[in-house]
Amino acid sequence: MEQHGLITTLVAAIVLAFVFGFIAQRLRLAPIVGYLLAGFSVGPYSPGFTANLDLALQLSEIGVILLMFGIGLKISLDDIWAVRWVAAPGSLLQTIFVAALGAGVGLALNMPLAEAMILGVAVSVASTIVFLRVLEDRRLLKTEDGRISVSWLLVEDIVIILAIVILPALVAAMSGEDAQISPWRIAEALGVTIAKIGGFVALMLVVGGRFFPWLIIQIAHTKSRELLSLGTLALALGVAFVAYFWFDASFALGAFLGGLALNGSRFSHKVAEDSLPLRDTFAVLFFVAVGMVFDPGILLRQPVAVAALVGVVMLGKAALGYLPMRALGQSKRTSMLVAFGTAQIGEFSFVLAGLGRQLGVLTLETYNLILAAAMISIALNPFLIRIVPDLPPVKPSKTETGAAEPAST
Repeated sequence: MEQHGLITTLVAAIVLAFVFGFIAQRLRLAPIVGYLLAGFSVGPYSPGFTANLDLALQLSEIGVILLMFGIGLKISLDDIWAVRWVAAPGSLLQTIFVAALGAGVGLALNMPLAEAMILGVAVSVASTIVFLRVLEDRRLLKTEDGRISVSWLLVEDIVIILAIVILPALVAAMSGEDAQISPWRIAEALGVTIAKIGGFVALMLVVGGRFFPWLIIQIAHTKSRELLSLGTLALALGVAFVAYFWFDASFALGAFLGGLALNGSRFSHKVAEDSLPLRDTFAVLFFVAVGMVFDPGILLRQPVAVAALVGVVMLGKAALGYLPMRALGQSKRTSMLVAFGTAQIGEFSFVLAGLGRQLGVLTLETYNLILAAAMISIALNPFLIRIVPDLPPVKPSKTETGAAEPAST
């Protein structure tokens, strides 16, 4: 079975996601709940077959890449720039205060300061894929709410990248293992990372903005649908790979900028349409992977800690997202959408928590607390979103109805 690990993991994940997702839909629950249960059923904490968790997590990353690439195709740079004075300060305020609140919970649970800080930062960042699926399902991406939400998530993405960069230096400084660590070295690490990300953004918007549309037009002239689909996938994955390995950015940010560079070309709608089925399939694998890592034993070992952390994620994040939005002059509906949409944690929380484990400052029990808070918040988030007044209902996508989605103008 080892030599067929990829195939068995894919088959188990997709088949069980369909079965549990269908059951959840029939019970009038969010399909996400079914996907999470499908992951748990093939995870290491349930009896029977256990899928390859490492492969599942890597496959789910492809879902994040394709999703962010598709978002970049739909939202222009002008849309993001127009809401910068709302999204940037609001997102930063929410992230800082939620991180402090999460760290406070960690200190109350008698965690060391470094571990409590990692816990706080981990619960301060929302899952991109969860919130964007809400926006896509309700056709909100091209609205003012969608532009603010996407910009909000991008700011969080950059913040978590910087946190991951400086974490090793901070841990060394706080543990006293490296006497040469100083604020200047931390500032230098931040400066280098910001410069790399800035350079990548400039490269994508200036060079990519001219080269990618030309490349897609050349591929389209071959009149081969297969080549156009393959070229789209190569572009999304290739740009994400370059962003991560050469510029220390995230896969998600790289893919988004790749889509943004292609935005506005006459084939951008065709590219987005062709990538939709593959994107939806890999996005489901993200939720399956989350379900696989969930250890239900943590609910019995530390019920109070789990409840406190879920409270920070779902209540604290919602309140600390709503208040800045209202203070910045946004409507009650928009403020509630952003506040409730970000009241969950996901993929980057796992990355940061995993790094904390590698550095030896995050215990396995705290790691499981973060995973428990992630799974519970992701499962409950769709119900929280329904509280938002006048929110458009979920509309079936073209993959569900068989009808093509009308092109935007």
